Amino acid sequence: MVGKYKVITLCGSTKFKDEFIKAQKELTLKGNIVLTVVLFEHADGEYNTNITEDVKIMLGDMHKRRIDMSDEIFVINKDGYIGSSTKSEIEYAKKTGKKINYLENK
Repeated sequence: MVGKYKVITLCGSTKFKDEFIKAQKELTLKGNIVLTVVLFEHADGEYNTNITEDVKIMLGDMHKRRIDMSDEIFVINKDGYIGSSTKSEIEYAKKTGKKINYLENK
């Protein structure tokens, strides 16, 4: 197993912080390198206070660069929720040929 790690990017609404952390731990312990968001704007209440439109655009682009570095994405779709940003990330992953897995079956 050493040296053969799949790279997975977590995607989903930042309001699901607990689910992101749980998925990151579980996927890492299964032998994957996990790339994820750093800021949980929605969950931590920073969304409309500290995040300017320019920063939001930058963070979205950075997340697509994480997808570029990944073998697949793992979508945190708690209760079936997939917002517009996550939909965009899923479409980007499809367009770039990445495998897509979901927390909950669609």
